[in-house]
Amino acid sequence: MPIDIKMPQLGESVVEGTISRWLKKPGERVEKYEALLEVMTDKVDTEVPAPEAGVLREILVPEGETVKVGTLIAMLDSQELAASAPLPVAAALSTPVQAEQVSTNVASSFVSPVVARLAAERGLDLSRITGSGTGGRVTKKDVLQYEVQGLGVKGQELETRDQETDSAAPMPYALNPEPSAAQAPGPRPQAPIPTPLPDDAELIPLSPMRRAIAERMVDSVRTAPHVTTVFEVDMGAAALHRMKNKADFERQGVNLTFTAYLAQAVCVGLRAVSLLNASFGEQGIIRHNRIHLGVAVALDEGLIVPVIRDADEKNLLGLARAVNDLAARARNRRLRGEETQGGTFTVTNHGVSGSLFATPIINQPQGGILGVGAIQKRPVVITQNGVDAIAIRPMCYLSLTFDHRLMDGAMADGFLAAVKRALEGIN
Repeated sequence: MPIDIKMPQLGESVVEGTISRWLKKPGERVEKYEALLEVMTDKVDTEVPAPEAGVLREILVPEGETVKVGTLIAMLDSQELAASAPLPVAAALSTPVQAEQVSTNVASSFVSPVVARLAAERGLDLSRITGSGTGGRVTKKDVLQYEVQGLGVKGQELETRDQETDSAAPMPYALNPEPSAAQAPGPRPQAPIPTPLPDDAELIPLSPMRRAIAERMVDSVRTAPHVTTVFEVDMGAAALHRMKNKADFERQGVNLTFTAYLAQAVCVGLRAVSLLNASFGEQGIIRHNRIHLGVAVALDEGLIVPVIRDADEKNLLGLARAVNDLAARARNRRLRGEETQGGTFTVTNHGVSGSLFATPIINQPQGGILGVGAIQKRPVVITQNGVDAIAIRPMCYLSLTFDHRLMDGAMADGFLAAVKRALEGIN
């Protein structure tokens, strides 16, 4: 029977997606849960699997087009129909499809790769599981609960074991969400007047990523009063430790970078000043007990921030491995949507391009972001045994931008002081 393929909702706040690439052509066969297309939402490319095995009948939305969640984008003939009467490519291209005939809910027709993989590993039939997600979408929690009902304690143990790879669930700190159009009716905003284009200029269309970044940066500056404080750190101890251990890490398949040391020191700072691991809401300050550290990765078309969950529970090797993995998959556009969500604090290493210090913008709804400048050897005054001397040291500027509604400068400086002690005390 024909199956409707719709633009899935790949996150609670996602309202549209851009089709990056169709992985199958009309007339080609696709297996159940095999990747059918790639969809870009904000910053992440996500593979969308086929809900059933069959033959792709028709593609209704071409690559590069952005459509709303729930829009019909393709038609798939299920395995039974394809087996009894294969659909020629020519017929597939000429078959008309009316949007009014669509009856399958977008949420129930989409299964995330995480849920599909989990169900396959457990040998479960997703069609038998009642979904609790948006519009009836089957979530990872639904799969685990279904298994718990059948397996008792064993299923509960599996749920505990898989918590670290939990699929995209919203963080519970949105106390003051933006009102929807239905909640806050008002006059429709007028379309912006196009700016006249000079003869010697060209117009570069905004990519979905660049548009999302622009909107979020403007929203962040409007939302929070930004204040930046700067400390200078001697990275000599970290550099020496890295030199001694880099080869050992490489034998374990891990590239030991300064980012891992910075991530470890930031966790120390957030434990010392836990109020920075928080978000501001009109009803109060939401302080997070777990540290989910975002690490910014520069791409050609923008910036993406994958998240290391429970970063403070990892040792240096674990942090280095996580940084390597997330950065590589970010550059290859292979991150899952949930891997860029739920961060409680962010580190951005702008020094990789030679910048000494910067005033980064907070990644809302977080309370702060740490900017890391380039490590440069400079003459500095050091004191040994009560005697001052001038020495050449690898120095680095750390700039903390924080939400002034959360705290004042003294507490922010306390965080940077803790980070500085952690980096300079490595042995």
